[in-house]
Amino acid sequence: MMIMMTTLADPPVLYVDGALMDYLVIEAVGALRTSSAVAAARATKIEHEMAQAGFVPKVQENRDSLSSNASRHVDEEDEGIRARLEAIGMHVGANYAEKLCRDRPLFSDSLDAVKFICKELWVSCWDKQVDNLRTNHRGVFVLQDNTFKPLTRISSWEGRAETLKRAKLTAALSAGIIRGALSRMGLHGTVTPEITTPPHCTFQIKLPKNA
Repeated sequence: MMIMMTTLADPPVLYVDGALMDYLVIEAVGALRTSSAVAAARATKIEHEMAQAGFVPKVQENRDSLSSNASRHVDEEDEGIRARLEAIGMHVGANYAEKLCRDRPLFSDSLDAVKFICKELWVSCWDKQVDNLRTNHRGVFVLQDNTFKPLTRISSWEGRAETLKRAKLTAALSAGIIRGALSRMGLHGTVTPEITTPPHCTFQIKLPKNA
């Protein structure tokens, strides 16, 4: 009985594989892509049935327009996946920031909040601090990570362009985490990831000037 009470008072620490989150994001991108494809196919089928029934005019497309529409569809699909990943990240980041800030005093200004992101949040999520932080003191902050952990396992046999494309999708979740954490601290703005050579990644945060 005493052993059980001791266990309840001081529960053992549970550990999770450090690579689990990286692989989860990779699988999430695939799952969201499949989901988007199913939704797009359903919408196309409905449009075709409405055209056959005469409710909407039929669209005559030549071969060039079909190729252009296919390319535009791929871009729209990736944008939809990016938006959904960022929304998931915002939910995670907001709740995680609340947990990390539970015993902390209020931040004096936006710079202190961003420094908290660069140190506490970055270490908790990605096992290191930001390598460089720059700001113009007018609401724009640039966070640079030379070896951003979520991008270290990104690669593609199709070449550098496809690797960069996958890296940008993966970074959308991280951008959402940062944006969600800031919003929970009362700072509402935009977070834009910029990637040229993975795993190097830069996040640009834009906040209102009076924040």
